[in-house]
Amino acid sequence: MQHLNKGAWLTLAAVLLLPLVSMAIVPLYDTSEPRYAEIARIMAQTGDWITPWFSPGVPFWGKPPLSFWAQALSMKTFGLTEFAARFPSWLCLLLSNGILLAGLRSLLGSRIAFLSAIVYSTCTLVYISSGAVLTDPFLALGTTLSLVSLAVVIHMRGQALTEIGDERNELADTRGKFSYQWWQYGFFVGLAVGLLAKGPLAVVVSIAPAAVWYVLNRKAISIMTMLPWGKGFVLMAVLCGPWYVLAEIKTPGFLNYFIAGEHFRRFLDPGWSGDLYGSAHRRVYGTIWLYWIQASFPWGVLMLGVIIGALRSVRLRSVLKATAQYPFFSYWLASALFTPLFFTFSANILWTYLLPSLAGFSILVAIITDQIEKRFSDKEVGVFTRTIWVACIVPVVILGLSITAWVKPDLRNTERSLVRYVTQQGEPAIPLRYFSTLPFSAQFYSAGQARELNGNGLKHLLELGTTFYLAVPKGEQKIVADILGKPFNQLYTNKRYILIRVP
Repeated sequence: MQHLNKGAWLTLAAVLLLPLVSMAIVPLYDTSEPRYAEIARIMAQTGDWITPWFSPGVPFWGKPPLSFWAQALSMKTFGLTEFAARFPSWLCLLLSNGILLAGLRSLLGSRIAFLSAIVYSTCTLVYISSGAVLTDPFLALGTTLSLVSLAVVIHMRGQALTEIGDERNELADTRGKFSYQWWQYGFFVGLAVGLLAKGPLAVVVSIAPAAVWYVLNRKAISIMTMLPWGKGFVLMAVLCGPWYVLAEIKTPGFLNYFIAGEHFRRFLDPGWSGDLYGSAHRRVYGTIWLYWIQASFPWGVLMLGVIIGALRSVRLRSVLKATAQYPFFSYWLASALFTPLFFTFSANILWTYLLPSLAGFSILVAIITDQIEKRFSDKEVGVFTRTIWVACIVPVVILGLSITAWVKPDLRNTERSLVRYVTQQGEPAIPLRYFSTLPFSAQFYSAGQARELNGNGLKHLLELGTTFYLAVPKGEQKIVADILGKPFNQLYTNKRYILIRVP
């Protein structure tokens, strides 16, 4: 069996560092990224760390504030840039990798721990999310911490039982006890992170795989004796409870909307009209599995190929049988499958919902890859080497797309270039207005200075004789020209808008 060499670690380092390039050069494209970035910008500007604000006077009840806290702090440190808004998500990727490497090394060995980290980091959804302004990387960080912590605790408890009566070094005992307690409470810290990142769904996603595994193994072990449930839940409540209480006190109605609306009606009602901040994402039941193919690419496609190939190959069947004999196999499998199964009969879904399932999936892929390496080591090019090459697919493609977006930023919907054009004119006293609808990216890049303007507002500004820049949606030029009473000359144009100056 090959050992991990410097090239393998350099590959992982490159995979983890490459998102920094995209984070710095790709604009915030409407609507999700600039919406969350603008919420964080308002938090950084106002110093209100309790209530995220969707816009001035409109509280954002859709998500807890952990990601906004991190993004606001990042903006205070690095400035109001795309990089600052995205940087916390990248830190989540680093921490998740650290958890996988540290926890799985004792469970499955350094090799499988490394493979798990590199597979996880190069799944399409994980890689994209690590450089995006989203709440989901924080949820995945919490669920990964809980997932790995529980497995390590059970493993260490089993080791301790087999070592009863052995003479061990006192210092090793002390270190082992500290490590054991760290992972014990790590499970509850992970739950708290999830509750502050996404809400109660995080607890379900974290505990469900453990429940499934326990049902299958309850005769062999008891989880109730493994974790400090009382102290652990107190720790979890101390970490996240105060914010929930303060949020409801500050903006009454938050808990009803967040718990009942976001966690039940959104998923049970395909046409839920109660979303205060957008529209329901109506999809055909089962679409989550199509999203799974996209989110797990290229590893999901490869694993489906292995399963299909096992129908004809004896060696591949032996790989799957050997994988099923690994410790915690049913635990990793439940973690990988629970989330897509949970959302199979939900119509209001996004592909980002799958992010918590990819850690368990990556561990399974690593185990299978290791087993294939053992049985197909006679090949001239080893399976491990091929795995490294496969890991480069997503980073290279995303880097290419990022460079394209840097060269031609207006290929998609973003107002970065238009707002920058206005600010570069050296006329800070002249305001920027958007006719009919104000995009989130315009709000962020103008630091909240751009405003929305309807027909009556436009007539009013004309009566006042105010000079201003106006972004006119393509297709509505005639409406604006009729209000102005004359044709206008465009100063700048992007994919959606034509910029004019109204003297």
